[in-house]
Amino acid sequence: MDATIYHHPRCTTSRKTLDRIREAGIEPTIVKYVDEGWTEQQLRDLFAAAGLTPAQAVRKRDPHYAELGLADATDEQILAAMVEHPVLVERPFVVTDKGTRLARPIESVDEIL
Repeated sequence: MDATIYHHPRCTTSRKTLDRIREAGIEPTIVKYVDEGWTEQQLRDLFAAAGLTPAQAVRKRDPHYAELGLADATDEQILAAMVEHPVLVERPFVVTDKGTRLARPIESVDEIL
């Protein structure tokens, strides 16, 4: 099975999710999105596949969230902020042949492994 994890190595949940994928016998493609960045279309596609809106996929605990006033922002404004500040995207997202999930809680990734 092919799998991709949009991974942030400094995130405990992301590391645990990567371990869970590997424990299932899958070596995923690892995308370090904080380093690589996002395009708006990548985010639109990822969120649509996961059934989420940008407001649901934004990392509210990141300092940029408050600094940029994203609590009152539109989805378009949130997307623009995520492109500019990739760390604003909640993590980790996992994509397999069976679907796309935001692995929060981590166990949700089991549905697509």
